[in-house]
Amino acid sequence: MQVTVTVNGEEHTRDVDPRLLLVHFLRDQLGLTGTHWGCDTSNCGVCTVWLDEVPVKSCTVLAVMADGHAVRTVEGLERNGVLDPVQEGFVQCHGLQCGFCTPGMMLTARWLLDHNPDPSEEQIREAISGQSCRCTGYENIVRSVRWAAEHSTVEATS
Repeated sequence: MQVTVTVNGEEHTRDVDPRLLLVHFLRDQLGLTGTHWGCDTSNCGVCTVWLDEVPVKSCTVLAVMADGHAVRTVEGLERNGVLDPVQEGFVQCHGLQCGFCTPGMMLTARWLLDHNPDPSEEQIREAISGQSCRCTGYENIVRSVRWAAEHSTVEATS
């Protein structure tokens, strides 16, 4: 079955098996390995991407369901060689350890900040509650998102 998906602003057309999961389409067909594949049951959230501007777990979405839609992966966060404030926040505040959950966390954080530019710690924790991190205990992830919120606001007003 042929699908056409716009990924990070670039249109891709491929022939796919109707049972192919979006996570495998992104990784295996397009070579976008920033989207990780974890539990295969939608529990861990490491496969989170945006589908039409909404975070989804790509291990529960068939590639054919994305036909004609827009997908954003972690590779699409930086613009013209400049890291997104969320990416920079994870660097500045040590929001990652092994990095396995990081792409999904970053995309969820970007979505949160796009909808709530000044979230509380509780709101950040709620937003990322669909993702599992086995390394950090979440404290540095929350700090990273707060850093991004503070610096996104500064950049927007500059």
